[in-house]
Amino acid sequence: MADSKKPPGVGQGSEDTSKSSTKPEIGSPGSRAFQRRRLPDNVRNRLQLNFQSSNSGSNNGTSPSLKELGIRTTIERLRSQGGLESAGKLKVNNTEYNFTADDMRDLGEIGRGNYGTVNKMLHEKSNTIMSVKRIRSVVDEREQRQMLMELDAVMRSNECPYIVQFYGALFKEVSFANCGDCWICMELMDISLDKFYKFTYGHLSSPIPEEILGKITVATVKALNYLKEKLKIIHRDVKPSNILLDRKGNIKLCDFGISGQLVDSIAKSRDAGCRPYMAPERIDPHHSSRGYDVRSDIWSLGITLMELATGHFPYPKWNSVFDQLTQVVQGPAPKLNPSEGRFSEDFTNFLNTCLTKDEKQRPKYNKLLEHTFIKHYEEIEVDTATYFNSVLDQVKDSSQLEQSQSS
Repeated sequence: MADSKKPPGVGQGSEDTSKSSTKPEIGSPGSRAFQRRRLPDNVRNRLQLNFQSSNSGSNNGTSPSLKELGIRTTIERLRSQGGLESAGKLKVNNTEYNFTADDMRDLGEIGRGNYGTVNKMLHEKSNTIMSVKRIRSVVDEREQRQMLMELDAVMRSNECPYIVQFYGALFKEVSFANCGDCWICMELMDISLDKFYKFTYGHLSSPIPEEILGKITVATVKALNYLKEKLKIIHRDVKPSNILLDRKGNIKLCDFGISGQLVDSIAKSRDAGCRPYMAPERIDPHHSSRGYDVRSDIWSLGITLMELATGHFPYPKWNSVFDQLTQVVQGPAPKLNPSEGRFSEDFTNFLNTCLTKDEKQRPKYNKLLEHTFIKHYEEIEVDTATYFNSVLDQVKDSSQLEQSQSS
């Protein structure tokens, strides 16, 4: 798939916690970030953070916001101070901790991309293992906007049980390198859905049961609806690698680095997101002036569910953007075949409704939440924890076997 090289989303963990990372620190002479320049003063002044989660009881229950770039925020502590490492605040299990990078023990890298790295770290004072997204500070305004957008989204989403939880953040400046990192500390999950489904189909030759798909669908739709209704943003990058699972049976959405602000429910920018999952209206050049809304994420959800239900991406491999344009915009939408007999009529109808080609006919979240498939899996109990653990145990055994065979 086109996004196979992208690192796991924030919050994704691994089964092996025994090895520490041996890769160079960001900002050290051995890293790519060593040559990066110091943040401009105007950008540094924007990064002042007071990291209180939305349930901290401050501001009469209202959540903090970063506002638009260029507007000085009231959030403090996420900037370097004269070349010194800044302190941040972590809130874990309703207890608040002052912390610096020295309070975090690195347990290994679990993801890497152009933005920086995702590391598994132990906060020793709270004895909490968390996922830390370390974003290199850059002077590019677009990347600064993405960083602030992600911070804004995660800080204001702690009330939603279907979004990875935010613990806190800080800005660590490396004075000798004249650069630094923004550290975003998040809840650690066990695996992303893309790795999970590829293992179940590839190693276990076993499809994901519909009741599990039902709970995944409910969690994802509710998370996306929360972003739209409470935060007024559209995710724009819905795909299996951005939906995370854990052994407790939780299913959570992550990665808001390219989420977009909605103005009158419409988003305009067109270059954000993973292209294979983009809706037809987002890649159609004739549609470019009209913008798009949350229904583009609903298409991406449909592609994601099709992939999870069948074990493969619904389109053949594209050799060019023109191939994608031809198949997605001009060709028929993928459809789940009800004659296979594996899936209920409700699930088949729900998935195919998400993949309605004409976005004007595609439902929004309020309609999806009324669908009988969603209603059914909202009401019934499904033991997702037992199922996830049964697969994750075999993932762990398989990884250990591969390591022993290669040694």
